[in-house]
Amino acid sequence: MDLIQAYIAHNHFGKLLGMSFDVIEPGIVHYSLEIQEKHLATPKHAHGGCLASLLDATLGVGALSLVADSQKVVATVELSMQFLAGVKQFDHLIAYSKCLKKGNKLIFMQAEVFNQDKVLVAHANATFVSVDAAVAGYDLND
Repeated sequence: MDLIQAYIAHNHFGKLLGMSFDVIEPGIVHYSLEIQEKHLATPKHAHGGCLASLLDATLGVGALSLVADSQKVVATVELSMQFLAGVKQFDHLIAYSKCLKKGNKLIFMQAEVFNQDKVLVAHANATFVSVDAAVAGYDLND
């Protein structure tokens, strides 16, 4: 099984939130999420943790797409984000990742999240370490 497909099959947290993604090319991922009532922290606005999860997922899958062919996965080492605008129920969010630099072990990523009106609502930078997929419990012989 392809490591990206294995990630999709085992990412129960992403399924819980209702997130989905497309790998455009290694390092570049488009992740989407429609804000539902379950994402709200107030009567009008989504919880910041929901956006943080979307950003971490976008950055992480972007980094994963750079190392998956080498049977490696990634783990977040550092994550810094800025929330720039409120997000409301029924907003459709699209996050975009890009790789700033890929080293032998560390990968530096950046992501932005836009709403359906193309308003930038959040931005993040992150550092990931790559490790063998078996460390995370993947058995690719299945």
